[in-house]
Amino acid sequence: MGHKTSKSYFSLQSRLDKSPQGAPATETLFKILEILFTEKEAALVSKLPINVVTVKKAAKIWKKTEKEAGEILNELADKGLFFDIQKGDDQAYLLAPPMAGFFEFSIMRTDGKFDRKILSELFHQYMNVEDRFVKESLSIDPSIARTLVHEDTLSEKAQTEILDYEKASKVIDDATCVTVGTCYCRHKMEHAGKACDMPQDVCLTFNGPAKSLAKHGIAKEISKDEARKILKKCVDLGLVQIGDNVQNRVGWICNCCGCCCEAILAYKKLGTRPAINSNYFPELKPDTCTGCSVCAIKCPVDAIEMVEKKPKIDVQKCIGCGVCSRFCNFDSLTMERRDDTRFVPTDAFERFVVSAIKEGKLQNLIFDNYNLWTFDLFRRMLKVILELKPIHRRLADQQLRSRYIDKLSKLYYKFNKGNFEAEPDYSHPELKGKKQVSK
Repeated sequence: MGHKTSKSYFSLQSRLDKSPQGAPATETLFKILEILFTEKEAALVSKLPINVVTVKKAAKIWKKTEKEAGEILNELADKGLFFDIQKGDDQAYLLAPPMAGFFEFSIMRTDGKFDRKILSELFHQYMNVEDRFVKESLSIDPSIARTLVHEDTLSEKAQTEILDYEKASKVIDDATCVTVGTCYCRHKMEHAGKACDMPQDVCLTFNGPAKSLAKHGIAKEISKDEARKILKKCVDLGLVQIGDNVQNRVGWICNCCGCCCEAILAYKKLGTRPAINSNYFPELKPDTCTGCSVCAIKCPVDAIEMVEKKPKIDVQKCIGCGVCSRFCNFDSLTMERRDDTRFVPTDAFERFVVSAIKEGKLQNLIFDNYNLWTFDLFRRMLKVILELKPIHRRLADQQLRSRYIDKLSKLYYKFNKGNFEAEPDYSHPELKGKKQVSK
């Protein structure tokens, strides 16, 4: 007999899938959700909006007292499933995403609340065997993650060009709170019998997420000096710093290896489709290169191969971490700035909105009350309008006479222009004389 799942978990999975990152339904995912959420919690969380929710709003949605709602949300934050946020005078909460979120936080726990061995085995099945979730979540644009270059491997010129948000050291300096926790990836691989011998207590979180994790005992708050020591240790070991793909209020930096790291494994498996590279690449000085091949051995993404005893660098495949340069004993590789630099969102909100637009899920953020049938109707309507080809989208806008829809559809087109034909030609017979005039 197959695994039986209650309706509450189907509703929760559907709610998770409305977010840009999504959560494809499989039997494995439902087993994970059943460990992390009680049936009652799953039913309640499925009714919450994607955005930040105050205790007062949750109480109204759930038809409970604020005291009852607060206790439930606090328990969910204790489990590492929600972030605990102070929003002005109100206590608020935000459901963490699965990746770079509650999957990792459940493994970070050391208090026995969850069976980490069972969870690790299920996560390995869901992400490394079934792999649809990893393919989709790491292929989102903008990416949820980016590589931070080893700063001391930069050439003299590149050191003058590097921006503050590209430095792991600056992320630590600017943080309002820093915590350290267990590396999800290596711990998961340990239970699968595939972990390397790199350290596990090196996962760094910062700012708001760090405060929430420290408050609920999921990660340990540390000083900035302690964080710098952890960073230096990991850099010296040749680990790659992959962090939150934002410029301001960075939430996390992982110290990754090429054999266990979820992002790097997916990057190699998917043919570099997930854009996690930094804005730097290694440049070879052939005159000093001895052909020792250390750089090729150390590269975490196999972007270097030896050809006629000289390293051949695949710049497109390279993630720009600086590991190859660090271990070159002859200073034959230095990190230089790419001409084509990648887009890094200003903050998590900008990344979230842009990715929602590109994933065709903006309507889920705007009409986020999942108890109202009218919001369900509006979500479906907006999704249809935003996905229309420009000519038909303009006709729909003329009938709706909505400047709001027009602005949304233009924004959607801006980020999806590779998937649509050119903007409407108003000489087209269907559109002739129908260009909207702003009121």
